[in-house]
Amino acid sequence: MSAGIPALTIAVALLAGAFFVIPFIALLTGITWSDLPELLTSQSALDALWLSLRTATTATLICVFLGVPLALVLARTHFPGRTLMRSVVHVPLVIPPVVAGIVLTEAFGRRGLIGEHLSALGIDIAFTTTAVVLAQTFVSLPFMVTTLESHLASSGEHYERVAQSLGSSKWRTFWTITIPLLRPGLISGAVLTFARALGEFGATITFAGSLQGTTRTMPLEIYLARETDPDSAVALSLVLICVAVVVIAVAYFRPKAQNR
Repeated sequence: MSAGIPALTIAVALLAGAFFVIPFIALLTGITWSDLPELLTSQSALDALWLSLRTATTATLICVFLGVPLALVLARTHFPGRTLMRSVVHVPLVIPPVVAGIVLTEAFGRRGLIGEHLSALGIDIAFTTTAVVLAQTFVSLPFMVTTLESHLASSGEHYERVAQSLGSSKWRTFWTITIPLLRPGLISGAVLTFARALGEFGATITFAGSLQGTTRTMPLEIYLARETDPDSAVALSLVLICVAVVVIAVAYFRPKAQNR
């Protein structure tokens, strides 16, 4: 224990830790372990798990592709409306997910602003797997942008300016200096993005519905199982938690440097 931390602070920290740990212990004690293999190998559970992993991975890749340029523009440029743009990017963090689903429906639904024109071309997004990916991307992208923007603010522009003063082009500076400097923030942002996409529920069920094998992700499967088969819901919740823990552990694992 650090000598600089008051005992009361340590006690409150332990209380906070218990607040997180106790529910997971309760989940583990509520599982009928002998029934676990049967509960987890049902076709609906396997379909939901595979769909969640596939769509969350796709959403994360999209968030990386969109989030890096957006974070760079917000962090390194000044333009009219930048504050408003930053506020809009953060809106999905604070609105209820079901509201995010309604917003997406109004934009990409069959009668939506963009969806109406796409539907006329024979392209329907709502209630498809694409809708799941869009919903997950919409609620997850702010995590990527916020993480990268904070990292850019703390790292500054010194190395990029030095590289450009030595004759490096902006594009080469971006790939050889900026991206390597962003790597820690990019990893953290990707982890948060994937975890948020994996657990997305409200926007998905509102915009994409719940069709087995097409739009019914793991959170939706858990919600439906909670009404009809509580034991299955608990088992599926454990799987979702384990996947999230593994992803976070792999992303944040740093091998200790060996003494030479």
